[in-house]
Formats: sequence, structure tokens, C-alpha cells
Amino acid sequence: MTTDERFSWLEMEGEATTDEGLQKLFAKAREVLGFVPNVFVGYSIRPSHFRHWFNHFREIMQGESELSEAEREMICLAVSSENQCLYCLISHGAELRQKLGDPILADRITLDYRRAGLDERQMAMLDYAVKLTISPKECSEDDVDYLRGVGFSDQAIFDIAETAAMFNFTNRLASATGMLPNREYHNLGR
Repeated sequence: MTTDERFSWLEMEGEATTDEGLQKLFAKAREVLGFVPNVFVGYSIRPSHFRHWFNHFREIMQGESELSEAEREMICLAVSSENQCLYCLISHGAELRQKLGDPILADRITLDYRRAGLDERQMAMLDYAVKLTISPKECSEDDVDYLRGVGFSDQAIFDIAETAAMFNFTNRLASATGMLPNREYHNLGR
């Protein structure tokens, strides 16, 4: 769907960028998704920053981890809900719907994971991600011990923290620039 709707408050080249690396990524996104995510276009203002961010993002979300890709999306959504990041709630809500194959559960997690019927392990994971988001100075070794007690390894605990940190960064950047999610996300996974 094409629209003249602004996707950011900042002026930038967008899809007209002359950066060859971004153009290749845009073409790949169009091939796979059918559209170019606005977060990609938004980073056209700083292509070298985008490459670093995107590589880190992919490693966190798709790299080796005890956390499933769906659990990493859940962390993103718990953090994004606390930060009220419209872009990430819509785009990653769509991703979670696809990963779970259960749009109702995914929407419940997106809107209020506490009432979504998750198990103790997933609740602990998301509660920790939210604590890192709203009161990081209150994190303690007791939190780590609790996460170990519900079955997380130290590496998985690090992955929870790193995923939460990535989305706190990304939420703030999307909110600071007024980034809107692509309209296409609203129907994905439904």
C-alpha cells in the first residue's frame, strides 16, 4: 500500500537514498515482505549507523539463544508497551502473531502480557525486561537468582537483558523521531 503519510518528523532521503547498501536491503525487504519497513527508511539519514544497528538487531532477534524467537519478540513487546512505542508495538505485534500462529495470544501479549495467560517462566522473563525498562537501578542479584530458579541459564538471562536494552534504545529513537509503523503491519498474521 502506498501512501503520502509522513513516517517521521525528520527530513531524510528515505527510499531515494543513494547508499547502495541500503538500496540492496530495501530491495530484499520488498521481495520478502512486499514493503520496506519505515525503520529502515528512517535510518537513511545515517546509513553507517543503520548497518551497525541492523547487524546487532538481527543477532539479538535471530541469533543463537536459548530464548525462542517468539520469546524475544515478547520481550520487545513488553518493553515497547512500557515505553508506549507505537512503531514497535505495531510492527513487532505483527511479527509475534506470525511467530506464534495465534493472533489472539499475540495481541494479548502486546497489550498486557500480565493477563495473557503465560507460564511462570515467561512471566519472569517479561517482568525482568520491564524492570530493566522502568527501574534498572533496582535490578539485583535476587532477580538473576529467580530467573535461574525458573529455568534460565546465565547466558539466557544475558539475552533477556540485551534484548530489553536493544528495544529501549530502539523505542527511544522511534519515539524521538516520530516514526510511524507501515500500514501493512496491521494486517500481518491475522
